[in-house]
Amino acid sequence: MNILPWKHKFQILQRFEGNRQLLSGNSMGIYFEFKAINSLVVHFKPLNEVFKSAVFNANNGVLIQFERDLIDEDDIEYALDIMALFNKFPQYILSDVTKIKHVQRAIKWLKAEYYSDAASYIMLKTLLKVLLLHLIRYQNNHFLKQDLSQKRVFQFLELMETQFLEHTKTHYYANDIGISSKRLNQILKEKLNLTAKQIIQQRQITEAKRRLIRSEITTKELAFTLGFDSTSSFSRFFKKHTNVSPSAFRKHH
Repeated sequence: MNILPWKHKFQILQRFEGNRQLLSGNSMGIYFEFKAINSLVVHFKPLNEVFKSAVFNANNGVLIQFERDLIDEDDIEYALDIMALFNKFPQYILSDVTKIKHVQRAIKWLKAEYYSDAASYIMLKTLLKVLLLHLIRYQNNHFLKQDLSQKRVFQFLELMETQFLEHTKTHYYANDIGISSKRLNQILKEKLNLTAKQIIQQRQITEAKRRLIRSEITTKELAFTLGFDSTSSFSRFFKKHTNVSPSAFRKHH
């Protein structure tokens, strides 16, 4: 299978110029910066964000990017693990030579398939999963070292990922975490430069786009699925965030 049909979903770059070559705002990215035989810095770009500009100063690593679709096609537990991977830390450093070699090997396999004339989407997706599972395992060893505010961010994002269709109010998440809505927003603004409401709205837009493209759901059904009380209120919300109506977005894609 030729790689071109999947070019909009998956990408590997070794020579690039920062955030100008990202797939989309809705893509996820990992930049592997190999500094030495015993030093690998792994930088993460979660959904709807960009890498810090300083990440690409050396430009001597490998950038792997993929659309959210690639993880949504698997089970929810795997999707949550990936969300956790990208949101626990903006970056972390591997200094274990054996672990670094495992990551290098996984990247090598992924690059070989990506640049092959007979590249398979299923094979790319499988090899990407192998790489991500390695990173999840290695990152978990660092989890206890993060500060309390970062843990709160992770708690919110993990809960929001499973509850945003039913709960869109900040106080629901704050109560579950055990802090005030004001404090939750202070932490999210400090770490992500967004409020809880803004993050939930981003997630609603991401889900709306995904369902408009991948299913036959009507705009009315989608509005109520996402918790809106009318089709018109959902359409206004969608157009405000995307500059097009739901029907125009579906037609374009």
